[in-house]
Amino acid sequence: MDKDNGLKRLVYIRYRDHVLFRNSNHSLLSPIVRETVGWIVRESDDALWILWDKSADKSEFSFESGLIILRSDVLEKRNVRVE
Repeated sequence: MDKDNGLKRLVYIRYRDHVLFRNSNHSLLSPIVRETVGWIVRESDDALWILWDKSADKSEFSFESGLIILRSDVLEKRNVRVE
């Protein structure tokens, strides 16, 4: 089920990232564990859409940066409490 309901939860995510290799010994490589903090703006059964950089003022140019992480690659997900 795909949900795109304006959900804006701040989360910490630890995940396995893919590795692109070229002219390297592939047997020495493996997925890298990375982490990010951002807002979940969309989620489906297969993936999470996370923004980590966005305009604070919607009247300005509203370019956003983030990533889509496959749920199967998520190692840890925690809500971030903002005070």
